[in-house]
Amino acid sequence: MAVLEISDLVVARDPGTGARLDVHRAEVATRLRDAGDERAARIVERIPAVNGVLDPAAVDRLLVRVHTELQRLNEELHMVRRFAEVLRPILAAARQAGVTPLRVVDIGCGLGFVVRSLAASGVLGEDVELVGVDFNPALIAEASRLARHERLRCRFFVADAFALPGHATVYLSNGVLHHFAADALPSFFRAQDRPGTQAFLHYDVAATPLAPLGAWVFHRARMREPLGRHDGVASARRAHGDRVLLDAAAHADGMDVFLFEPVRHANPFCAAMRPVVGLRPALVDGVRRALGRRARGLVTVPAREQR
Repeated sequence: MAVLEISDLVVARDPGTGARLDVHRAEVATRLRDAGDERAARIVERIPAVNGVLDPAAVDRLLVRVHTELQRLNEELHMVRRFAEVLRPILAAARQAGVTPLRVVDIGCGLGFVVRSLAASGVLGEDVELVGVDFNPALIAEASRLARHERLRCRFFVADAFALPGHATVYLSNGVLHHFAADALPSFFRAQDRPGTQAFLHYDVAATPLAPLGAWVFHRARMREPLGRHDGVASARRAHGDRVLLDAAAHADGMDVFLFEPVRHANPFCAAMRPVVGLRPALVDGVRRALGRRARGLVTVPAREQR
């Protein structure tokens, strides 16, 4: 049966206008039960509804709480350090190649934790514009509020990342890839092979056999919201394998694609995070030099195929 995440089902938008659509609580609960997930159905049935329609304000408050808890998990997993470790060499190679301006766009940014943390640290340099995009206005509103409160040089938009004015030097995401079905991933990567874009860097759960168990332990210990606990485990169960990611990323024809610290480097007992990386060929040597010894983790073939 399909593995479903509650957060994907409780908000619906018109694909043409982006207008929010009614979501009927009973329909979501039935869909989850049909997928064999009674616990998720009960979680949905506890979300407030008006005349059977999920209360949009209640849903938004719930998703903001869940994403606030996710920020704490990102801190514990040192996700900003992980992004910076690869982004700095990419941007250094882009500068050396004369690329300007430099713009990093976070796809599906949620509350913008990665973008805001990179802005606060200044680790990428003052010449880098930091942008976060998400389709959820409630999350973007909170991300913008936090950025203003923290006086950070970054911006957030309710938008399609590939429809923003101007180009992105680097596209990144954190925990987004598993939300795509395998057959939808090629078009996602193909959209990033565009003029001005030099690279992409997408972190997601490493698809190890014990990742769902590790995710259960980790989310049970660190998250209070039942929706967040459920979806954290579902994310690990939905994670794509290395071969699927590399084959899909290869549809960005103008990029060389790699895994960084693939599954063979991951702890099989936890839901480790690792990225798929795309680089313009002209940047590859410079990025490898900047990574130093860590460049050994930048590979093009999954470990099980290296025998």
